[in-house]
Amino acid sequence: MKLSQPTRILLALVAGLVGGIVCAWGQLAATPQLIAIAEPLGGMWLNALQMTIVPLVVALLITGVAASAKAARASRLAARALIFFVVFLFISAASAAVLMPLFLHLVPLPAESAASLRAALSTTAPVGQAPSFSDFIRSIVPTNPVAAASETAILPLIVFTLIFAFAMVRLPEEPRERLVGFFQAIGDTMLIVINWVLWIGPLGVFALAFVVGARTGSTAFGALAHYVAVVTATGTVIWLSSWLVALFGAGISPLRFTRAIASSQALAFSTQSSLACLPAMLRATGKLGVPVAASGVVLPMAVAVFRATGPVMNFAVAIYIAYWFGIELTPTQLALGLVAGAMTTMGAVGIPGQASFVTSIAPICIAMGVPIEPLGLLIAVEPLPDLMRTLGNVSMDVAATATVARHSGFVAGEGDTEEDRLLEEGA
Repeated sequence: MKLSQPTRILLALVAGLVGGIVCAWGQLAATPQLIAIAEPLGGMWLNALQMTIVPLVVALLITGVAASAKAARASRLAARALIFFVVFLFISAASAAVLMPLFLHLVPLPAESAASLRAALSTTAPVGQAPSFSDFIRSIVPTNPVAAASETAILPLIVFTLIFAFAMVRLPEEPRERLVGFFQAIGDTMLIVINWVLWIGPLGVFALAFVVGARTGSTAFGALAHYVAVVTATGTVIWLSSWLVALFGAGISPLRFTRAIASSQALAFSTQSSLACLPAMLRATGKLGVPVAASGVVLPMAVAVFRATGPVMNFAVAIYIAYWFGIELTPTQLALGLVAGAMTTMGAVGIPGQASFVTSIAPICIAMGVPIEPLGLLIAVEPLPDLMRTLGNVSMDVAATATVARHSGFVAGEGDTEEDRLLEEGA
């Protein structure tokens, strides 16, 4: 049976950790030589992932703004939906700044595991320094966007890219479409490169995991399990908040909302793809009283530009890495991560899960001055948190569609159908 790419990478992680642990326990004489071989191999693979970040982020932001502007021009409903999406993405990112420190305080990573991981990753690149508040404000607008790109100054680069994109959408149709096509081609090319890099991902992950296993022993498994649990918990909060959005935004009772999204949630769990769940989500909004005239506009937009769990979980990963390294995050660093987390999410929608993991989280880490090297290990266990990502995105897409439809003059949540009332009485 042919294994999927995420499964191959996960198995490589386990094999590398086990191999490193066995070498450490057996005190093999060749262990230092094996580490000396594995370490640069893993580093080369990380560099290959990192080299795609700047061109891909720029291309995806420009094409994302162009697609959103086109949809917003099409109707007032689409414009309202876009405003809701952007506002909620910033709320989602802000949630990570509260939730992740809280969860790490309630369920801390054992000190021994944190120290072992820091020791295992001690040869990584030095951690960047956060700017002062005044320097932060001044640096938001870059004096030289090319220099910002070469120095991987993510936030100034994002600001320039957004200014460029909003100016581009005001061009006449012909030159605008040429520019959009150019950046679409760059984005598509970078995705091909990322797929190539991920194809050899098992080798890179095995090398990184071997080094960590040889230096930390079995504590690495506990640390990764802890990471999966706390990051998934942040996404769970957003998933559960979709019931609140449906209740207070669209007037839909929790029971009715649960019944309506049940089939789309089952599909989300099995496919881990919001796009594959679109037909089920359309049926769900129909059960909630949202006419096709509204859901047919808002839901495809939600799938295209809205990933509700992205900011909170991506930002949470960056905060967790800082926690690993014992970095005390300043308010300025958190502000940088919040903005980067919200903005890069819109550009990453539609990218395969493991590719979006790198392109969405690495810019946040870079903006905050947090090492990105641990992403090479964490990408291997991403299929587990990704289950919650998809569940949360699908349920929030439905709740957001019902909310936008109701506040745009469409009937949603103002009473059940006769079938709904009979089902509730039976329940």
